Amino acid sequence: MVNIGRIATAIVVVLGIAWIPIMQNISGVLYEYLQSVQSYIAPPITAVFLLGIFFKRINSQGAMATLVAGLAVAAVRLVLELNRGSLDPGGFLHAFATMNFLTFAAWFFLFSVSVCVIASLLTPAPSAAQIEGLTYGTLTKQQKSDNRGSYNLWDIAVSLLVIGIVVYVMTSFTG
Repeated sequence: MVNIGRIATAIVVVLGIAWIPIMQNISGVLYEYLQSVQSYIAPPITAVFLLGIFFKRINSQGAMATLVAGLAVAAVRLVLELNRGSLDPGGFLHAFATMNFLTFAAWFFLFSVSVCVIASLLTPAPSAAQIEGLTYGTLTKQQKSDNRGSYNLWDIAVSLLVIGIVVYVMTSFTG
């Protein structure tokens, strides 16, 4: 296992070094680059996660279709963004490649939700036994009671304090 770990680490380091020129072509600002990469990764995962919790009709085929379609869209966007200079400035591909990463993430999330819902509706629904207690709508009274008993007033107070600190920092350091 140690040898496998060493080999995997070496591969990741080589890939990381090879990725540096690509990173510079996406954005010259590190923070913007990191956020841009998140806009490629997060929407499909978030769509599957949220729909899996709140919509009991979602199934594994819908989740897999969403993740695969998300990978394909992210790869296309990345290739187009790297080649945006060679695209027709008035065309759809240029608009897609140069779209702000936040706008892209919002549209990508809606696309991912659509893929997940449509693929799930076109395939057999999971049985009630498979999803019992896994989605918000299938929690039993006992599970809801156990959940309410898993935290106390101290946990709520500390959570509100953390939220307050985050709000303070966000409002204090915005320009």
